[in-house]
Amino acid sequence: MGIFANLFTWWNGAGLTTLLDTARKGDHVGTDAQGNKYYRAKPKDGVRERRWVLYDGANDSSRVPAEWHGWLHGSFDDVPESHLPPAKIWEADYTPNATGTAQAYRPSGALEMGGRRAGATGDYEAWVPGDGSPEN
Repeated sequence: MGIFANLFTWWNGAGLTTLLDTARKGDHVGTDAQGNKYYRAKPKDGVRERRWVLYDGANDSSRVPAEWHGWLHGSFDDVPESHLPPAKIWEADYTPNATGTAQAYRPSGALEMGGRRAGATGDYEAWVPGDGSPEN
């Protein structure tokens, strides 16, 4: 099923046309820390350069680091390694988007956590129409 899934769907991996383009005209320019591979096809006859990524795993655009995102969208011409400042000590490592998974954030009032919110503390005073307004 794996080959057929890739032939007819884009969410399971690279589609047939992307794989053919990669094999025929793709120049591998780099690989990021997650193993995603980045390619480009030289422009011809007034068509701009095409850039794309082959994901190492699920097709999830949140897996593209910011520096490669900038390269994919043409913010700069050279590969990101030439534009990166040194990493800061406070920078966190990449974590995948957890939405829809068991690791997703669920506050105490979420249905999965019992659906009970904390009670009101009494520091809120509701607005009542007509109280203190100049029209009355």
